[in-house]
Parts: sequence; structure tokens; C-alpha cells
Amino acid sequence: MPLDPIAYQPYADPDDFIREVTDRIWVARDIDHIVENYEPDSIVHTSLGTVVGRDGVIEGSTMRMASVPGHVGQAEDVVWEARGDDAFLSSHLVFSADEHLQDGRLVPVRKRTVANCLYRRGRMVEEWVVRDDLADCLQLGLDPDEVARGLRFQGYTGSMTEAAPKEVLRVGDSGERPDQFRPECEMVLEFIEDVWSQRRLNKVHDYMDRDLFLHTIGDRTVIRPERYQADLLAMVGPFPDARFAVRDVQANYNERYAGLRVAVMWTMHGTYRGTPAFGALTGQPVTVLGVSQFLIQNGRIVREYRVYDEISLRAQINAARGDGTDEVDANIY
Repeated sequence: MPLDPIAYQPYADPDDFIREVTDRIWVARDIDHIVENYEPDSIVHTSLGTVVGRDGVIEGSTMRMASVPGHVGQAEDVVWEARGDDAFLSSHLVFSADEHLQDGRLVPVRKRTVANCLYRRGRMVEEWVVRDDLADCLQLGLDPDEVARGLRFQGYTGSMTEAAPKEVLRVGDSGERPDQFRPECEMVLEFIEDVWSQRRLNKVHDYMDRDLFLHTIGDRTVIRPERYQADLLAMVGPFPDARFAVRDVQANYNERYAGLRVAVMWTMHGTYRGTPAFGALTGQPVTVLGVSQFLIQNGRIVREYRVYDEISLRAQINAARGDGTDEVDANIY
């Protein structure tokens, strides 16, 4: 069923809609456009918890812009799918290369953000946002632990409190999805289960090209299967029981972005009782919200962009140890 233009008017298509609306709000600084763009009762899930209501988005956006007045983000990819005939879900990968004033000098900071946005009839109804805030810390010379101690994980409400969908290729958190590019989507889900959750690291070679690229948090790039394995071990090592749940999937073919991409929104659930990468172990559970965008060529994964917030993860661990803040952070958006 073709997508009704009411889903993305007055723009050419959902890709154009997402790029232009984001530019208008975040580059042209038209914060008031959020009133027109978001439903009053819109819901936004972030790495620190859930924001309910458009006013929280307006306030959070204002504070973020004020903290980096020269910020410019640019669409690196937009992986979108229809959700019925009047709605779409987009996975918007944003790359920014800003200059932050730090100790009287301008410091360049590169980072990525992913916003998964559910728009119905041209209005935002639900959003899932993940940012690589570790990149800010590393490039600005800030102590990630110290930054994390100033944050508090406030928890999720709504869809994020429910179990991950059992048949995510049919219905994800955003609703029923079209049955398209099924072989490639199934391959990506099998890869996540086999390699990420079951730790069959030897099977990386079965799914991924030898010349693979992984662009991940901290503005790092990893190449080749062996280094991909090492990076995954570093990610799950502190949480040896970690399992990954897929909450939504989008697949989109566009030559502008090198072909077929499969976007996966996932959560990692584990217990901090492994390698003490974040200080003293707590034996307490953590939840990590992340998005990965996979480029598929000739039936194999050749590139992954992975974004999640390690600083928010540290804030959860700090809270379990009792060494985090007792104050509610004013801006979790």
C-alpha cells in the first residue's frame, strides 16, 4: 500500500521530511516549530528515561542548543519504513562536527546521534533517541565518571516497560511493519542473536564482509572481523550475562546511502558483575538503549553504525553503588 502524502507533506518524501524538519529546528534554531511538529502528548525515550509531553522536548532542546550554540548536525543516513498508509518510522543518523569552547579555546568534537521517530500524518507521536555522549567526554578531556555522577537514570514508561515484541519483523514497538527485504532482515536478527547474545564470535565471518567497518561510540572506527570480535567482548565483558532484545526494525533501499540498510533498535540487559570497567562491581542489572544501522551488500554486512550512551550506562551503575547524584537532572532529552 503506497504511503499517503499526508504522512510527509509539504516535503517530497519521508527522507526529505526528516532532513528538512531537523535542519529547521536544530540548525535554523526554530524551536517553536516543535509545537507544530510534535503532538502535545508525544513520548520520547532517551538513554536516561522517558519524557512525556511536548513541553519537555521544547525545554530540553532549548537547553541543548544553549550549551553548544554553534551546533550543526547533518543527516548521515535516514532509514525509513511505512507504518500503515499515513505514518512512517525513520531512523535518522546524525553526524556533527562542532567546536566547543573549553578553557578559552575551541575544541573540535565529532559525534553521532540516532533518532528513531514515529510520525503519523506529519506529527511526531513517539521517539527513541540515543547519543554518543562518550565522544564529548573523550574529545573535551572530561572524566566520563565525573560527568556520569552528575546524571540520574530516571527510568522508562510506556512501551519501553513492556517486553520486546516476539515477532519484531511483523510488529515492532512502533507498530505493524511491511514485509519487505525479509531475507536481509532475518539475517541481521540471526547475527544479533548468534554473535551478540549467544557469543558465537566465530560466526562473525558468516555474516560480515572481511573488509567491514564498525563506527561506534567514542567516535571510534573498528575494521575487520577480528577487531569487531574484540570490540564486542569489551562491550559485554562487564556484563557477562548480557542479552540483546530487538524492539524495532526498518529496512530501506536508497542509492544515496549506498543501497540497502537495516536499522535495528535494541536494548541490552545485563548485570554488572564481570570485568570492572566502570569501577567497583555492583551485581545489579542495567538496561542500555541502542540503535545499529547495518549496510547490506551481496547478502553480507559490510558496515555498522552503532550508537548508545555509555555515560548514561555509567550513571545507572553509579546509582546502584550509591555514588551518583540525588538530584534529578533537569534535561534528560
